[in-house]
Amino acid sequence: MHKYVIMGVQGCGKGTQDKLLADDFDLVHISVGDIFRWNIQHHTKLAARIRRIVDDGHLVPDDIVADIIHARLAEHDWNFGFILDGFPRNRPQAEFFLESYDIDAVIDIDVPDEVVLKRVLSRRLCSGCGLDYNLIHHRPAVPDRCDVCGGELVTRADDNADAVRKRLTDFHTQTKPVLDLFARKELIVNVDGTRTIEEVQGEIRTRLGLPPLGELD
Repeated sequence: MHKYVIMGVQGCGKGTQDKLLADDFDLVHISVGDIFRWNIQHHTKLAARIRRIVDDGHLVPDDIVADIIHARLAEHDWNFGFILDGFPRNRPQAEFFLESYDIDAVIDIDVPDEVVLKRVLSRRLCSGCGLDYNLIHHRPAVPDRCDVCGGELVTRADDNADAVRKRLTDFHTQTKPVLDLFARKELIVNVDGTRTIEEVQGEIRTRLGLPPLGELD
């Protein structure tokens, strides 16, 4: 069983990297962002509060995040392990997590702020099927239209320069100290996230002692 946490500021490529790991090693991918978006799409009681917070470029409060993650992990559907994206984001959350779960490693994807800003502002989301695009690496065949369903590509409400800069500030002031805590536990695996998807994934697997890409095919 493998239990990993993947960390890095929004736009560093966590979603791509953790999906590659999850698919190859049968890990349950648990994304805080995905859980929040599901609540918003399904108009749950939590949705209105989350939307206001996220649209303002803020992180969701600790108590909400901790309760959501605790409930999700309590489902125990992760027979081969999990990879957790978006939690913990500050020291109280990290201490809660370490007290509750034994983890194998924390993958830290490091990307400079200016690269993150460029990546995030290039993101688009299909208003029809929800497929993600990034105009740097994944342009649609027809501008502003989804290749799959033809739906209009839109920018997420929180993908604007002011909100991104606020999230970067939050990350450096709140989340970076979490990495120091994990480093003292000798759990950190640092990876340069500015390279290609395959190069980043290759280094992650090497550092974790996992088979290379393609070896399990």
